[in-house]
Amino acid sequence: MNLIRYHAPDSAPWPALDRWGNLRDELNSFFDMPFWSGLGRTSQLFTGWSPALDLYESGDHFVAVVELPGLRKEDIDISLHDGTLTISGERKHESNNGETAQRTERYVGTFRRSIALPTRVNASKVSATYQDGILKVKLPKADEAKAKQIQVS
Repeated sequence: MNLIRYHAPDSAPWPALDRWGNLRDELNSFFDMPFWSGLGRTSQLFTGWSPALDLYESGDHFVAVVELPGLRKEDIDISLHDGTLTISGERKHESNNGETAQRTERYVGTFRRSIALPTRVNASKVSATYQDGILKVKLPKADEAKAKQIQVS
């Protein structure tokens, strides 16, 4: 038995837009096929590894929080150039004494995350801490980027 998707009568104001929707649906169903389902995870062909990154602003500084479980601090590189914070590193494959993996879901290999900062920061006062798989980078704002109170005379 084949299931056929319901198609509303031609009520679309522009039939060409409806064709784009059909093309999108066809491409989505193509990548939902079983052949593709495990390929992205095992070969990292489509997804790769990109750790989660949050950026918070707190008064006179920014804080970038990055999830990097299983890494050592020696495997993490942080750089700041022209208002862009870049965090990169590598998670190495663990050898398991000849054991054969039945399923692997943890990504290995290199990663690189870059984020443009909203304002200038004081690069000489940037600090970073790494604890329990969480990297926190504190980025103090530059003096010219901080809000200044002006008195009326």
